[in-house]
Amino acid sequence: MLFGDVIGQEEVKRQLLQMVHQNRLSHALLFLGKEGSGALPLALAFAGYVNLSSYSGSAGGSASVSLFGEADANPNDQPSEIKTPSEADAWMQQHPGWSKVSALVHPDIHFSYPVIPKKSGDKPISTDYIREWREFIRQYPYGNNYDWLQFIGAENKQGNITVNECNDIIHKLSLKSFESRYKILLMWLPEYLGKEGNRLLKLIEEPPEDTLFILVAENEELILPTILSRTQLVKVPALESKDIEIALAERGKLTATQARQIALISEGNYREALQLLQHSGDDWQGLIRDWLNVILKTDLPGQVKWIEEISRMGREKQKQFLLYFNHLLQQAIRVAIIPGISDQLPETELDFVKRLNKRISIHQHQAIIEELDQATYYIERNANAKLLFHALTIKFYHIIAKNEIVEMK
Repeated sequence: MLFGDVIGQEEVKRQLLQMVHQNRLSHALLFLGKEGSGALPLALAFAGYVNLSSYSGSAGGSASVSLFGEADANPNDQPSEIKTPSEADAWMQQHPGWSKVSALVHPDIHFSYPVIPKKSGDKPISTDYIREWREFIRQYPYGNNYDWLQFIGAENKQGNITVNECNDIIHKLSLKSFESRYKILLMWLPEYLGKEGNRLLKLIEEPPEDTLFILVAENEELILPTILSRTQLVKVPALESKDIEIALAERGKLTATQARQIALISEGNYREALQLLQHSGDDWQGLIRDWLNVILKTDLPGQVKWIEEISRMGREKQKQFLLYFNHLLQQAIRVAIIPGISDQLPETELDFVKRLNKRISIHQHQAIIEELDQATYYIERNANAKLLFHALTIKFYHIIAKNEIVEMK
């Protein structure tokens, strides 16, 4: 993974390079960024750069290079002339160790992530799924835990980083490095460490010589406090809409209008942008219009039919539908209260939100948004779709019952 493969985050990239060149790295880093921010690909690019920067016998590094603030025996061996992420990428690609780093097969970079038993009685560790992991990173570098578990066929099973994994990590990091000076452990989603994660505390606090921990997390509150307190925080912010727009146009071959529309809806989450792109042919507006019509007209048979239709969709589609409805309502509020904002919306969306504003007040918009947020949360946790959308239909009726019952057109 190169820094150039990571969408946006230019300021964080520069800060990371400075940390390396100024020997300001902690032995344990926590890359904290919400889903779709790019924390994982950023950590992968950084791990590769650290690895190659301390490569024994290479033009860009030396076995004597220090990264943790100790005195350098030979500071001129480190690629300190590199100032920008693009320069770092060019240097890495010319490095003799790059082919192993890019293929995720370098013997001094280890990976840990949630896994499931392959069969009853198994005690799985991450290396059992290393082939799947490499392919997953190649295909879905912005994927989340749900994507990963579906990729390895977990279905409804819960992934975990187990006590056996912790023991395996301790064993791996007790060994000497093979090619680079530093051994690196990149752990994705330490939130899935249970109390057994305390086995790693001493290792993180007093690691073997020349060992770097890189933890990549989405939810700080779910990380064991004892581990959290032992890491140096690297905050990875949500992506700028403009960066997502550019990435969609270049990588997804979308028109400028399509890319901009999806970027605005995704709200800084590139994974959501890709999901929206995948479902870009779906008529979400038509589905919302049908739903509101059967609610406003108290068409009970129509409501049952609509709920059956939405329930047959997969969980991911249901989530995308709710997110899109949420987006339209937020845009409707902005159109109602911010002068000139209408010029920033695609024509099809602008027409739809104006119709919404004629029939639903801002207060009602906000109430529906709250319900949609809750529904999205429950969908992510495998709620029964029929029950959920039936409940939403009833709630929406009560929210808008005082409005005139007219058909949405």
